[in-house]
Amino acid sequence: MNVLESIRQLLIAGGAEFRELEHEPTPTSEDSARVRGEPLSVGAKALLLKIDDTFGLFVLPADRKLDSAAIKASLGAKKSRFATPDELLALTGLVPGCVPPFGHPILPFELWADTAVGASHGRVAFNAGSLTHSIIMSSSDWERLANPRRLSFSKT
Repeated sequence: MNVLESIRQLLIAGGAEFRELEHEPTPTSEDSARVRGEPLSVGAKALLLKIDDTFGLFVLPADRKLDSAAIKASLGAKKSRFATPDELLALTGLVPGCVPPFGHPILPFELWADTAVGASHGRVAFNAGSLTHSIIMSSSDWERLANPRRLSFSKT
């Protein structure tokens, strides 16, 4: 089963209301916001990072930048870096720009979310394992079903 179908099944089984859009390929957060007709801040940008020796998935609002120093300080880590496109493909089967904001059971990683994800509009939007499919849903349903650990690791 592909990532998009796994997300659909998780959301349906969890009783979440969501809207799915099929659209032109959107490799950037700005492209995605435009085709969704949503503010950039609604986007939930998921980044695969290697923290010391372990990969984890970190989600922040699409209008913000990652503060890697805050992640290292919060987790007591010495090193952090982005997964390379080859690592991302090998570990997830996905390419940059289509990673959804879900760890287990969708993707095999611990999930961390910035405290600002979903806070400004009450909903989140994300590319759902594809550059051509997006899901928009309430931030409370996303939080309940994705079950991220919350930290503050973004900056404007």
